[in-house]
Amino acid sequence: MQTTEAPVRGTTSRPTERALAPDLARGGMLLFIAMAHGTGTALSATPGLEPEPTGVEGPVNMFLLSFVHARSFPLFALMFGYGIVQLARRQERAGVDRRGARAILLRRSAALLALGALHGTLLLSGDILGAYGILGLVFTLTLLNRSDRVHRLAPWYLALAGAVIAAYAFFTLSAWGPGDSGVPFRADPAPKPETYGEFVGENVAHWPVQTLMFLSLIFMVWIGAWAARHRILENPAPHKRRLQTVAAGGLAVSVLGALPMSLLSAGLATTNKEAASWARMLYETTGTFGGLAYAAIFALLALRIGQRRGPVVNAVAALGQRSLSGYLFQSFAWLALTMPFAIDLAERSDSPLLVGLVCGIGVWLVTLTGAELLRRKRLRGPAEALLRRVTYGRARL
Repeated sequence: MQTTEAPVRGTTSRPTERALAPDLARGGMLLFIAMAHGTGTALSATPGLEPEPTGVEGPVNMFLLSFVHARSFPLFALMFGYGIVQLARRQERAGVDRRGARAILLRRSAALLALGALHGTLLLSGDILGAYGILGLVFTLTLLNRSDRVHRLAPWYLALAGAVIAAYAFFTLSAWGPGDSGVPFRADPAPKPETYGEFVGENVAHWPVQTLMFLSLIFMVWIGAWAARHRILENPAPHKRRLQTVAAGGLAVSVLGALPMSLLSAGLATTNKEAASWARMLYETTGTFGGLAYAAIFALLALRIGQRRGPVVNAVAALGQRSLSGYLFQSFAWLALTMPFAIDLAERSDSPLLVGLVCGIGVWLVTLTGAELLRRKRLRGPAEALLRRVTYGRARL
């Protein structure tokens, strides 16, 4: 078969061809991404927490650590791996051979890397698209077409992660004792850039470092690909019991793993610097299981909803289909709402944490509305359309 003559197909927007769970997961979890980025940019801290909480800020810190921070990106990495296999399978059904499908995936990954570089320098240094581009290139070249025997190894990463979590929990509890350590998070010691030029200059230096840090998500990408090979999200009914176990167990590990740091961040506990450092590593590592739990929860929701989709479900799924556009729009919003050379709402408030949280929710609602309007007009998101054109050129899709 000549690859150049084969029909190629991109991602589909037809409801009859799309599984609900992946779209629901992407659209719903963009809310948590918005909360994380909204608070992080407002406070210039990673994660976005109020270091000296008062009033409602303490419970908000706890909520963000337990359910949002370090729990959203693992879910999207899993969905990215799932999408790679879905796209490769769609090309195969269209008659494209493995070599041709791989070329398409490589072009798409290269386009994501280029888009990530622009996004990370012009809008948000914490960009993850560049890392997805690199991960897509690596996965497509090394793992995509390997046998089931190889892909069967992917879930064993969770056993390794579980062992690391157990060790971190042991060290945290062993070191726990009197002390006056503050909340263990990274705050930007430099003031926010006063001009857009300074902002871009800082991002040019920060983006490569951030991108390299995100490459550890390769294991979640691999688990997502393994799940796609078994069609777990597309056909959740046969996997219902497994999904229930992952949802309950993963969420328990995630919340309990974040508990020591949550207590510190809310001012409900104090400890020494050594224990606080271990608590942070415990919270970050257990985010992997939080991402898995959210994927399982959305799959179970999709199974329960079935074909009874109301307006809210349709809108969230529409945003999931246009998640790249929604993600990029968020970055425009943070630039406008939190930077000194723009509106800088956080500086005008006594609680940057709450301002960032409210902005996050508001921005997500705006993207939700926009996605629903595009759905009704049967239009793709602008970023999806651009990525599709770069990936497939002028081929009939």
